[in-house]
Amino acid sequence: MILAFDYGTQKIGVASGNALLGTATPLKALPCKNTQPNWDDIAALLKEWEPEALVVGLPLNMDGSDSESTARARKFANRLHGRFGKKVWLVDERLSTREARERTGIQKADPRVDSMAAVVIAEGYFSGNAQCF
Repeated sequence: MILAFDYGTQKIGVASGNALLGTATPLKALPCKNTQPNWDDIAALLKEWEPEALVVGLPLNMDGSDSESTARARKFANRLHGRFGKKVWLVDERLSTREARERTGIQKADPRVDSMAAVVIAEGYFSGNAQCF
């Protein structure tokens, strides 16, 4: 069991993933306030789901280089590891939101897209496209 996160400055998409089946399910997106997550919400998710590992999407530029968003996602991953002591994996999330929109048919800003992007990130982890943080 894993929890995958699509970190954003206004909301964080979340998905639970079953490593045995290689599948993931979107959960309710979490709000951010001033780019900061509510750590109590995340702690409650970890208590409820008891994941073995956490997966964070890494938003790289199309050429593979880092961006400002990349630094924020790495910082979020570092804080997850520091606060909860869980192994954190990073997954290249390029085009995950686009794929999430295609899967859901939702084109406007909608929290369901963020959690569906977290599903895509979890699937990237299951397919071996992850690096340990």
